[in-house]
Amino acid sequence: MLTKRQNLVEVMKGGNPDRFVKQYEAFALMMKTPITRLKPPVGGSIVNEWGVTLSWPEGQLGSFPVHDKEHIVIKDITKWRDYVKAPNLDYPDEAWATAVADANAVDRNDQYVTVFVAPGLFEHVHYLMSMEEALMAYYEEPEAMHELIDYLVDFELRLAKEFIKHLHPDAVFHHDDWGSQINSFISPAMFEEFFEPAYKKIYGYYKENGVELIIHHSDSYAANLVPSMIEMGIDIWQGVMNTNNIPELIKQYGEKITFMGGIHSGLVDFPTWTPEIVAEYVEKTCQENGKLHFIPSQTSGLPIDSFPGVYETINKEIDKMSEKLF
Repeated sequence: MLTKRQNLVEVMKGGNPDRFVKQYEAFALMMKTPITRLKPPVGGSIVNEWGVTLSWPEGQLGSFPVHDKEHIVIKDITKWRDYVKAPNLDYPDEAWATAVADANAVDRNDQYVTVFVAPGLFEHVHYLMSMEEALMAYYEEPEAMHELIDYLVDFELRLAKEFIKHLHPDAVFHHDDWGSQINSFISPAMFEEFFEPAYKKIYGYYKENGVELIIHHSDSYAANLVPSMIEMGIDIWQGVMNTNNIPELIKQYGEKITFMGGIHSGLVDFPTWTPEIVAEYVEKTCQENGKLHFIPSQTSGLPIDSFPGVYETINKEIDKMSEKLF
């Protein structure tokens, strides 16, 4: 029987896996680093390490920035330097002790030691200035937007240096939502101009320093951005929704990138979910997308669920499909 890591490699290269990769099983996520990513409590709000006010209303599944005039960070994109200050990354070695111990405890023949980065560049920009202001600024103030993105890239490169120095990761799991359920937020041409070079720098740095896998999360439609993903160096697109034509993407691009998702979290992870609903979607996903260049997974961007039991039920159903199809 192949290890989790070996089985993933076989899936990615179009080889001979002996079962489906079961969601995030091949990735040992390092979540206890000293790098802060502050989140508000449900029903509350906080100001995060970048000065962004985040609110988590009761009854919602996550938090989002507050962008009224009082709380928005960048009040004038042409003067972004007056408002944006990157947080500290200079932590003593002892602050890394827990994360180092977690990394050392991983059997790297079985799993990838995987560092986690969020939010990504596109999200970070609209966290700082709101989605509406950001989308207008790509047209109206492109020079300032390039400068801001370059500043965020510099921060991410310094962050990558710290991860590599302390944890020697095998993989990076990087968040950045690039679309809604039906389209990308910006055109492929604009994406290529603003974000493709930026991510090539970040992901290239990881690869140049021994990181084997780049896993990028965008739980969205982004089929039109797959050529850019490949150019950036992404190995696995995690979060691919079934609003994308996944079988066609695998057929066209599978030799260059692997697709992870297909099980729309909104359709299985909700208050009145049942094991029967999960089983239906897992079977459909596995049957439609096949064994190679595809990892059946919920589309949400961590190995967790919003409603208890969903994630493990998906795993059990994937096991059943492995028994049926392998």
